Amino acid sequence: MEFRSNTSPHITGTGSVPAVMREVLYALIPGAAVFCWFFGWGVLVNLALAAGTSVAAEAAMLRLRGRPVATTLRDNSALLTGVLLALCLPPLVPWWIPVIGALFAIVVAKQFYGGLGYNPFNPAMVGYVVLLISFPFELTLWPVPNAMAGNGPGLLDTLRMNLAGILPDGTAIDALTMATPMDTIKTGLGLNQTLSEIMSGPAFGAYSGTGWEWINLLFLLGGLWLMWRNIIQWQIPAAMLVSLFVFALLFYLSNPDVYSSPVFHLLSGATMLGAFFIATDPVSACTTTRGRLLYGAGIGFFVYIIRTWGGYPDGVAFAVLLMNMAAPTIDYYTQPRVFGHRRD
Repeated sequence: MEFRSNTSPHITGTGSVPAVMREVLYALIPGAAVFCWFFGWGVLVNLALAAGTSVAAEAAMLRLRGRPVATTLRDNSALLTGVLLALCLPPLVPWWIPVIGALFAIVVAKQFYGGLGYNPFNPAMVGYVVLLISFPFELTLWPVPNAMAGNGPGLLDTLRMNLAGILPDGTAIDALTMATPMDTIKTGLGLNQTLSEIMSGPAFGAYSGTGWEWINLLFLLGGLWLMWRNIIQWQIPAAMLVSLFVFALLFYLSNPDVYSSPVFHLLSGATMLGAFFIATDPVSACTTTRGRLLYGAGIGFFVYIIRTWGGYPDGVAFAVLLMNMAAPTIDYYTQPRVFGHRRD
């Protein structure tokens, strides 16, 4: 009797790129929903614009490069890039901000390098940094959280502001926006105020800014779910959060009137989004076990440096891009020993 013999691999994994991307998108839903709850309909508008532009730009570039469009778009990587970019943007930015950011992320940071798997930098963070440097005023248009302002602008008012720049009757832009908690602290410290004085206002909650602590906790929950599903490894998020916590703790203990608490740093800005959804990008991050630990620790270090002494309130995007540059070198020097070979 003749038996059929198949070639390896005989045991295959159940994961695929589209499935992994879908899992990440699902994990973002709780944090995005709370983000929308506190900051209004503009979050959904940014999501629609950035995601739609990312998918359209990916399709156009694939057609220009003679690559299969429908098959590649189904990997959901362009959609995820747009969603991550949108979650970093203020909800009241003009419509062209998420469009330009998504175009730069997909066309320049991804497709110019060859597409998924070849980009050395995280595309969403490249798009965001380009926007932050090029349009600093528009990137400050953070609305007053609904928990402070009562009911924020409705859907129609938000669409008018985002798409046409038309404000509600009798309302100035300054009445709808405010500085982020980290920006408020930076400004207050520059005026020789202490942290206790700065954080006594309504913009701050129990541990961080109003709304921001809940947003970060929900992104943390989504990130833990990804770890439980084995979609991401624990080394990068753990190393980043521990590194950020340790540096913040050291300076906080030295002078709590000047340096924010470690818990504030963990629950502020894009900390949890960056730790679990951005820094863990499998293409631009380190791949070795020790390398992932060093990579995550480096991101936490640079986040704290930029937040404390840099010119920008948050530093997650810059920290990720800096460590993207270092990732190949870190991987080179942290390769595991080949089985059967002796260390030199």
